[in-house]
Amino acid sequence: MSLAAPPQDPHAPRFRVRPPAHWMNDPNGPFRWRGRYHLFYQHNPDAPVHANVHWGHASSPDLAHWEHHPVALTPTPGGPDEAGCWSGCTVDDGGVPTAVYTGVDRHHAGLGTICLARAADPGDPLLTEWVPLPEPVVTGPPEGLDVVMFRDPFVFRHEGRRRALVGAGHADGTPSVLLYDCDDLTDWRFAGVLLDGHDPAARAAFGDRATGWECPQLYAAGGGEWVLVVSLWDGRPWTTGYLTGRLEAGPRFSARAGGRLDHGRDFYAPAVLQEPDRALMWGWSWEAREQGDADWAGVLTAPRVVGVHPDGALRVSPAPELERLRADEPFVTAPGPTPLPAAYDLTVSARARTTVSLLRSASGAELTVVLDPQEGTVTLDRDAWPRQEAAAPVVVPVPRGAELAVRVLVDGSLYELFLGDRAMVTERVYERADDVRQLDVTGSGAAVTGWELVPPTRG
Repeated sequence: MSLAAPPQDPHAPRFRVRPPAHWMNDPNGPFRWRGRYHLFYQHNPDAPVHANVHWGHASSPDLAHWEHHPVALTPTPGGPDEAGCWSGCTVDDGGVPTAVYTGVDRHHAGLGTICLARAADPGDPLLTEWVPLPEPVVTGPPEGLDVVMFRDPFVFRHEGRRRALVGAGHADGTPSVLLYDCDDLTDWRFAGVLLDGHDPAARAAFGDRATGWECPQLYAAGGGEWVLVVSLWDGRPWTTGYLTGRLEAGPRFSARAGGRLDHGRDFYAPAVLQEPDRALMWGWSWEAREQGDADWAGVLTAPRVVGVHPDGALRVSPAPELERLRADEPFVTAPGPTPLPAAYDLTVSARARTTVSLLRSASGAELTVVLDPQEGTVTLDRDAWPRQEAAAPVVVPVPRGAELAVRVLVDGSLYELFLGDRAMVTERVYERADDVRQLDVTGSGAAVTGWELVPPTRG
């Protein structure tokens, strides 16, 4: 089944990965195998609530055409994942695709185990069947560290060896990322703390609110630079952050810069796929409306190409494969008032302060993006559209310059903004029946181009 099937709910994204119904959260194990991209995700197949967590599964040959597959991982009665198959990654283990994930048993109190499941038929390009190992390879956190949160393994390679990160939180409120040696995936050895919340660069980038770092991800960005991504937990999901730096001997992560990974309020638990020439990232966008408003909840973002600028700041842009979703001709090429479709890909470039209006309510309130290249800011203001938490404007600093470009991807209720290649903002906006989707651009010398998103054709 194509993911672009028309939804019954107008708020449901049509072009991003999500299950046909019910709950979705973290993306898991993005993986390329026999010419296909595979994406797994946290999924409750029975209800749109966070419970009974399985691994859902979709795949694509090109990041534009996605197909659903049967659930990949199911909790095993009496097993180490009886209460849920939680987040993790997927790796090639000697020619066998292998899921490395958090198992949660019936006694779960924050401490997971590290479990493995292997593809039943590595020759199957769709990887439709998986077989879990009966015992975890790591039964809990290392002794002596007073760890009270332990989950989300991420496996990577460094200097010819396979290693793994695990997200952690300690009893004194310190978040950390733990490091393991796992050259043999069935034999994990604790190798120390890669980084914790006392690190000066981490404290400067994230503050001290988080008590745990979830879903650690690490990718090489070229020139010896690495990027560590963590999801900041303060008793519940809060936001995401990144640190750029180098892997020193040990290895240990020497951070030099960092900040918010996504400046919106509806992005969490990203997962990274390291490719030879780039790194791709997907995140989970949760619902910003009351749970139970629909028979589905959660969606994955568009794939993003991520790297590092020379100054240590994040480099980010939509994957170029997303252009396959554009209609043959743009629906707008000038700033004049233009009706907007339900799903579109819009770029606005400004040389002076420019206001981009995307949605108007019956009372005249507008959802706007304000570009100010001289001040070095982009502001998303959507205060008229209610959400579970206060919707003050999102103001993102960007480098000052003669020109500033913003790309806006909208798919149903999912709004993804890319501010040059320096920052990203993910928000959920739920239109009402009397809202009007219309593009209005006010500002001197702005350039505008937009395409409607259409179901991709083969070829």
